[in-house]
Amino acid sequence: MQKERLVIIGGDAAGMSAAAQAKRIKPELDVIVFEKGPHTSYSA
Repeated sequence: MQKERLVIIGGDAAGMSAAAQAKRIKPELDVIVFEKGPHTSYSA
């Protein structure tokens, strides 16, 4: 069985908050975040 994946475009505060919320709701979910810049937000 294939795992579910969530792909988030943008590693700013909104993207990382969405990733954190998704993992809280469904811990077994694979979350992938794409960010074109050199930095991501760690404030989620």
